[in-house]
Amino acid sequence: MAISARIPEERHFRAWEITVEVWEIEVWWREVAVVVRAMGGGRSAVEVARLGVSELLANVCRHVADRRCRLEVRQGRGTALVRVFDRCARVPEVRVPEWDAERGWGLWLLREVAGGLGCTCVPGGKWVWFTVLLSGPVGEG
Repeated sequence: MAISARIPEERHFRAWEITVEVWEIEVWWREVAVVVRAMGGGRSAVEVARLGVSELLANVCRHVADRRCRLEVRQGRGTALVRVFDRCARVPEVRVPEWDAERGWGLWLLREVAGGLGCTCVPGGKWVWFTVLLSGPVGEG
């Protein structure tokens, strides 16, 4: 696992400079799950964060030549913003998948369950992000 720099930890913000490989994605969704849980996220928030991190990092592996990226989690008012910076200017498309398709479900599903999903182009690449509501249904643990 290549981590070029781990950004100093703050209570409401975590970031990692990583070179992602497909076989490491589980490590990162676990790491983000711990952070979202520490921010007060319930079970559904953690599951959405895991799904989102898996999808965004898999897309870096699948579509970006340079796998160096930055993964961030920032707490907002009742939400967590999770975002990934990569060095590709191509904006991901969210399409309704064919119902019998084996691929193409990730961003669509994430859009359906996250509080928001978007892409912001910046010089040198883009940020792909999603938000999750930290509080879930009453009794969630």
